[in-house]
Amino acid sequence: MISMEFTIDYLKKLALKVYDTIYPLLGRKEASVKSERGAGGDMTMYIDQVAEEIIIQSLKKGKVNCLLISEEIGEKYIGDEHQVKKNQQVLIIDPLDGSNNAVRGVPYCSVSIAYAIGNKMNDILRAVVLNLNTKDIYWAEKGKGAYFNNAQIHVSDLDITQKCFFELNLPMKNLMINLQKLAPLIRRFYRIRILGSSALTLCQIASGRMEAFINLRETNRLVDVAAGFLILKEAGGKIFSLDGKEINKDLSIEIKFPFIACNVKLESFLKTELINKNSK
Repeated sequence: MISMEFTIDYLKKLALKVYDTIYPLLGRKEASVKSERGAGGDMTMYIDQVAEEIIIQSLKKGKVNCLLISEEIGEKYIGDEHQVKKNQQVLIIDPLDGSNNAVRGVPYCSVSIAYAIGNKMNDILRAVVLNLNTKDIYWAEKGKGAYFNNAQIHVSDLDITQKCFFELNLPMKNLMINLQKLAPLIRRFYRIRILGSSALTLCQIASGRMEAFINLRETNRLVDVAAGFLILKEAGGKIFSLDGKEINKDLSIEIKFPFIACNVKLESFLKTELINKNSK
C-alpha cells in the first residue's frame, strides 16, 4: 500500500474520472432513479452512486491509504486502516454536489474533493471542485493561492454600496420568519441567486463572480463545503458561523452547520447585520 500525500494533480485526475462518466448522464431519466438514503441524509440516486463508486474504485486501484468521507457511503477506510490512523490522511468528497440540478439537466453541479492530514477543517491542504457541465476546475493548495483552471483567482473588492450578487439558502422551517428578519439585508444586495451547488457557489465567490453566500440551513454538510472552504480562503475570502466565529469543524460525516461566506469588503457588514438578527 502507498503511504503518500495526495497531490493536486491526483485530485484533479479523480475529478476528471467522475466527469467522464457522469457528464453523459446529466439530464437523463435513468440518472434520477432512487435507491436509499445516503449517509449525508439525502435520498441516493443512481447518478450519485455511479459518481461515488468511480472514486472508490479509483482509490482502491491506486492502492492508497486514506479515510474516505463521502456523501453516500459515509466514512470508509481505504487500504491499511492502521496506517491511515497513523498518518491521518483524509479525503472529504461530495461525488455530486447539486444532484437535483444534475438529473433535471440544470447546468450547475460539481464534484468536490478535499484532502487533509489531520481531523479538522483547518487541516485541509488541497482541494478541487470540478464543474460537471463545463469541465472547468477550481483548485487550491494551502498557502499557494486558488486557481480557476490555470489562472489565479481572487475574491471581488465590491462593498455593500455596489452591485453585489449573493446566494441565499434558507430552511423551509420558519421560512417566512427568516425572510422577514433578513428583508433589510436582502434589500441592500443588487441580485439574489439560488443555484443549488454549495461547492460551486463558494468557488464563484472565490473567483469574484459573486460576493456572498448566506446559508442558514442547519443540515448543510461538511462534504458540501470542505473543498470550497479552502479554495475560498486561498482566494482571500471569508467564511464564518452565524455568530461570527471562525469555522474549524471536525472532519466527520456527522458534521452539519450553517455558514456565511463572502469577500473581505462584506465581512464586517454581514457580521454586524446577521449577528444582530440572530441574537434577537
